[in-house]
Amino acid sequence: MSKLFTPVHLAAPEGPGLTLRNRTVLAPMCQYSVTKLDGVPHAWHMAHLGARAAGGFGLVFTEAAAVTPAGRISDADTGIWNDAQAQAWAPIVDFIRSQGAAAGIQLAHAGAKASTHPWLPGPQAAGETGNLSVPGRGWETTGPSETGIFGLDSPIAMTGEQIAASILDWAEAARRADAAGFDVVQIHAAHGYLIHQFLSPLTNTRTDQYGGSFENRTRYAREVIAAVRAAWPAHKPLAIRFSGDDWVEGGWRIEDTARFAAEAFELGVTAFDLSSAGIGKYHGPSGPGFQVPLATAVKQAVPHAFVTAVGMINDPSQAEQVLVTGAADGVSIGRAALKNPNWPAVAAAELGAGREQVPFAAQYWRAHW
Repeated sequence: MSKLFTPVHLAAPEGPGLTLRNRTVLAPMCQYSVTKLDGVPHAWHMAHLGARAAGGFGLVFTEAAAVTPAGRISDADTGIWNDAQAQAWAPIVDFIRSQGAAAGIQLAHAGAKASTHPWLPGPQAAGETGNLSVPGRGWETTGPSETGIFGLDSPIAMTGEQIAASILDWAEAARRADAAGFDVVQIHAAHGYLIHQFLSPLTNTRTDQYGGSFENRTRYAREVIAAVRAAWPAHKPLAIRFSGDDWVEGGWRIEDTARFAAEAFELGVTAFDLSSAGIGKYHGPSGPGFQVPLATAVKQAVPHAFVTAVGMINDPSQAEQVLVTGAADGVSIGRAALKNPNWPAVAAAELGAGREQVPFAAQYWRAHW
């Protein structure tokens, strides 16, 4: 038996929670493919996510779906800030679930890292990098404080009224995600985006109740979690993705993440995904599984939660080792899943899992997994 391909339970405040068929998670990955620039997912998103569901993942996450137009990383991102977007997500959710996977959506706000050119080969080759032009395709960005650390236009520091309105945006997005049929909501608190900007002293220099001390810098995140948990049905699990460490002295460190994870768990978060960095130049480690220790630290802080490791986990044996050693409860697969939508089915076969454990679409039985 392969532990990677055993079912796992995600708890919820009420009811039985959610059982995943296995412990492989498709990590959220931006596609920059909303050609109408309206945040509405379309055929590409169905093909991309549907293929990974058919390929055997236990949980399939969408790309970062912005909770407000100004929260998009680029103007070609998906969203969940209006009903048209929710309605477009619904058939994608239905297909994901029809293949035996659970459907998750990542709610996101890019903050100071919003309003940038799509990160695709075409725009990059044309020299289209950095901020979109204002006026034009771009918009003014907001964040906890003014900063130039991202090499982008400095954001406007959010007022108290803007912070309060932003928290409502997260809650409304969660309600629409439920209407679309998603099984799990993941709050994006990583990679230098808005929540991470509030958490990190590198980007949060406020002197009010949202800045300064650990309690104050985590206040926005706590309020977002509480608002989303209240809007998201109590029988459905709530997840969060953290940058576990800024890898910079004076930044957000793994000790802070573990401490805050325990608080988030008490607020109703029962699944944690551990990435890292996203603010300023990268100063951290590299190599296969380089972020696994971050997941382990959080697992120790929240032993009853579902904790996943992510980052250069490409080899099935490597993924299995993460689980059998107790370093994490599951693995999030990103780039390896771009190369091979059937990563879970191939991995299960390579690990010698029993045929009943190999998650493949019935139409593909002749592949002889």
